[in-house]
Amino acid sequence: MKSRFTPLLAGLVFAVSSLTVQAGEVQVAVAANFTAPMRKIAAAFEKDTGHKALLAFGATGKLYAQIKNGAPFQVFLAADDKTPAKLEAEGDTVPGSRFTYAIGTLVLWSAQPGYVDQQGEVLKKGQFKHLAVTNPKTAPYGAAAVATLTKLGLFDGLQSTFVTGENVSQTYQFIVTGNAELGFIALSQVMTDGQLSGGSTWIVPADLHEPIRQDAVVLANGKDQPAAQALVEYLKGEKAEAIIRSHGYDL
Repeated sequence: MKSRFTPLLAGLVFAVSSLTVQAGEVQVAVAANFTAPMRKIAAAFEKDTGHKALLAFGATGKLYAQIKNGAPFQVFLAADDKTPAKLEAEGDTVPGSRFTYAIGTLVLWSAQPGYVDQQGEVLKKGQFKHLAVTNPKTAPYGAAAVATLTKLGLFDGLQSTFVTGENVSQTYQFIVTGNAELGFIALSQVMTDGQLSGGSTWIVPADLHEPIRQDAVVLANGKDQPAAQALVEYLKGEKAEAIIRSHGYDL
C-alpha cells in the first residue's frame, strides 16, 4: 500500500512546492476610494493565482509623494488619470502599462436616512453646520466636490462649513461619526453588490465635474515582476470587473 500511494503523494508535494516557488508578492498603492473593492479583488487574486497583493491605501497625491520618495510600490491604482500620467512622463513607470481600471462616481451622502434628497437641494437650503469634503489638493474626489459646488454657485457660501478629510476614507468617517451632517464621498463607499448600504444619497450628475477616470500603472519597481504583471492582468479580467461594477464604478 505504501509504495502504491508514494508517487501520488510525491506529485502533490511537487505541485504545492511549485506553486510556492512561483507565487510572489506585489506591493500596491491604492486610492482610498477603492478600498472595499480592492480588498475583495486582492482576496480573489490570491485564491486564483497564489500571488499576494500587499495593499496600502491613501490619498492619490500623498501616494504620489511616497512613490517619488522611494516607497517600494510596484503597482499604483490612482483616483485620477493625471497622476499616473505624470509618473509616466517622469520615467517612474513601465512604459505602456497605464490603463483605466474604473470610472468613479461622486455622491453627497449622509448617514441619516432622508437627510439628503435625490436632487441635492439640501446644499442650497444650508441647514447644516458641517459639510465633509476631501482635500482637493491631494484627492480627486475632493477636487470633484469643489468643482461641483463651484458650478452650482455654492462654493463661497458653504466653504466655511467644510470639514476636510485627508482622503475619502477619513471624510466618510467624519460623516459616520456625526462630525459632519453630510459630505461628498465616492459611491463605492456606500454601495455593495449594487445596493446602497444606508443613509441618504444624492448621486452627483457627471456634468458637474470632470470625469473621475481612475488609472492604474505598473511602477518601475514592478518591472519584470511576475506578481505585478499578474495583478494588472487580473484587474482587467471578468471577476475583477464584476467586483468593480458591484461597488458603483463604471468601466
